[in-house]
Amino acid sequence: MEWSFHGRSPVFMQICDLLRTEILCGRYPPGAQFPTVRQLASEAAVNPNTMQRALSALEEEGLLQSGGTQGRFVTDNPEVLASAKDALQRKTVQSFLAGAARLGISPADIIRIIEEQEEKG
Repeated sequence: MEWSFHGRSPVFMQICDLLRTEILCGRYPPGAQFPTVRQLASEAAVNPNTMQRALSALEEEGLLQSGGTQGRFVTDNPEVLASAKDALQRKTVQSFLAGAARLGISPADIIRIIEEQEEKG
């Protein structure tokens, strides 16, 4: 995983976004044990407290569950995963549409461009 941070939002929120995407894309499958705070903090080159804050936020969302002394695990609740994936998809599309609107791209042009790209493979 590539850890890259920018100054537009707090690092812990950027970590949440990255890990949420990794969970929802299947890098960490349902029920799998999640890496420890120290492992992830070392890999991302961030303070462990920053990583802890991000993982706690993902627990609050229900994507991670605490296993006590055994660590954290990805939820195996299909409703939680489906809801989070739907929310991420909608957020991604909304961001895309907002960018397209700023560029003056019409919905018809968006559809045309997508169809052209699909044909190209």
